[in-house]
Amino acid sequence: MEIEDILSADRIVTSLEAGSKKNVLQELAGKAAKQTGLEEHEIFDVLLERERLGTTGVGSGIAIPHGKLGSLDELFGCFARLDNPVDFDAIDGEPVDLIFLLLAPESAGADHLKALARISRVLSNNALCDKLRSTTTPEKIFSLLTQSAQSHAA
Repeated sequence: MEIEDILSADRIVTSLEAGSKKNVLQELAGKAAKQTGLEEHEIFDVLLERERLGTTGVGSGIAIPHGKLGSLDELFGCFARLDNPVDFDAIDGEPVDLIFLLLAPESAGADHLKALARISRVLSNNALCDKLRSTTTPEKIFSLLTQSAQSHAA
């Protein structure tokens, strides 16, 4: 499972304005709905439901909200950098400014978990996250994410 299998440059938001965790999820649900053809409220509801189980704020300013949808055909990723960090109830208590949204079909099973693991490994690189925070174009962010993923695969 590679990052480029679930993400493309047109699914990267370099400057997302949102004042809260709920606003972030709403904005990302809207972007994902436009890209997938699914209903925004369906995506938003799945993301909120997952957050109720426990935060997807993994620490160091990073969140990986995710969920499964029966109407989705393949894994779908979307990356966003927030203009201003928001409280995401992260495990370290720090606000979040880098978000990787992952949506999976209900039947994804192991692929969903493999994708989450890959995203987590890539975003655990502090130097990479610093570069993601200072990069201005979706293409460059995509390049950083995919190059880092390939170096972690070796």
